Amino acid sequence: MIDLKALRDDPARFKQGAADKQMHVDIDRILALDTQRRDLMTRQESLRAEQKRLAKESGPQIGQLSGKLKSASGDDKAAIEREIEALKAKPAELKNEIQALDDTIATLTPELETLLLEVPQPADHDVPKGKGSEDNIPISHWEPAWWDRSKSFEANKGFAPKTHIQLVHDLDLVDFERGVKIAGTRNYILKGDGMRLHQAVLRFAFDYMVNENGFAPRSVPVLVREEAMLGTGFFPHGKDQSYHIEESARGGGHDMYLTGTGEVGLMGIHQGEILDEADLPLKYVTVSPCFRREAGAAGKDTAGLYRIHSFDKVEQVIITRADEAESRDWHKKMIGFVETLLQRLELPYRLLQCCTGDLGVKNADMVDIECWMPGRGEVKPDGSTIGDWGETHSASRLYDFQCRRLNTRYRAGGEGGQGQTVFCHSLNNTVLASPRFLIPLLEMHQNADGSVTIPAALRPYMNGQERIGV
Repeated sequence: MIDLKALRDDPARFKQGAADKQMHVDIDRILALDTQRRDLMTRQESLRAEQKRLAKESGPQIGQLSGKLKSASGDDKAAIEREIEALKAKPAELKNEIQALDDTIATLTPELETLLLEVPQPADHDVPKGKGSEDNIPISHWEPAWWDRSKSFEANKGFAPKTHIQLVHDLDLVDFERGVKIAGTRNYILKGDGMRLHQAVLRFAFDYMVNENGFAPRSVPVLVREEAMLGTGFFPHGKDQSYHIEESARGGGHDMYLTGTGEVGLMGIHQGEILDEADLPLKYVTVSPCFRREAGAAGKDTAGLYRIHSFDKVEQVIITRADEAESRDWHKKMIGFVETLLQRLELPYRLLQCCTGDLGVKNADMVDIECWMPGRGEVKPDGSTIGDWGETHSASRLYDFQCRRLNTRYRAGGEGGQGQTVFCHSLNNTVLASPRFLIPLLEMHQNADGSVTIPAALRPYMNGQERIGV
């Protein structure tokens, strides 16, 4: 959720931010509701102050009048009684008026809070403007010494490549048919060396982040309450992409949702907490199953392992101080961790700066990492493919957007500090998501005889095995 005070101070920034992200939010309605609610609350506080003043003054007055009442009679007694009743009635009238204001505020607040959840975080000033992924801008490339990206796969390796779909079939690594039989489209069963390779890349990525980069390992729930999805910014805009378990319809206390990334659970760890500044940054990594409906992706990448409903992912999250320069620095470091991982696995990749229209609601900036996949891209007349880039990672800088929604703060001043509380900043990046990651791994390391060479970095996780196949 954005800072409401910041919205009041500079509504034009948030209007432009929403427009840049191709989103429509009624900022003027938010400001009108906010003004109305604040006016009502100011009136309420004024009435409470008047209520306290009257209570303080009327007590002695009622006491004096009650003393006179004992010796009064006739019209004098009736007048005193009326005066006492009037003194007692005024605080009651104020109480009723305050309650009426409470009721009015209660009717305004849900609409205001719903609209605030719709407001996207404005993109940083240096993020290029654009309508969607087609306007993203390549930043840099890397490839191993044995690969020349200016040449075709065949020119590089001396034979025409198989797609990952052909490879997993020929090497008996995946059973798509039985996966679909069990769970429907976009499902699969990993088999033999396919399952072993899947586990190997996940463990390699997890160990690399924990042992070499100092990330603290955590297991997190993947079935969560709606508050966790709202708090991390995946709702309300991304609700159609999540699997919904309607426990309330079965007598449960609340509905649940399957998460599409370990980021949700990792960020939820410190929901509602005040941390010590001395403990920051917190660097967490998890490996978890992920679930995505892929709503709206009908007919797109329906074959193979690219766009599937369930997968496993190693995810990195950082919670740090509210400092833009520090957030930017961590963003670069997180991307660097992944670059090193890809280089060890000898996979050509590129960094892609996402434009405003491709950022999503919660990101101030996002950089995608794409690996070269020879089996993607345009199909030639002979049935072969020319290859194309495919997204494998996405690194996001969110500033305090998530932490404000989750109410995750830190107290400035170091350990046990007595300074003011401040909302933390957060960042996240995929370390490795499989089995999609198996696509470039298999396709780039395939050999002319149909086998696949296992990169040296993965062999300890494959019991020393050097090849899959022949």
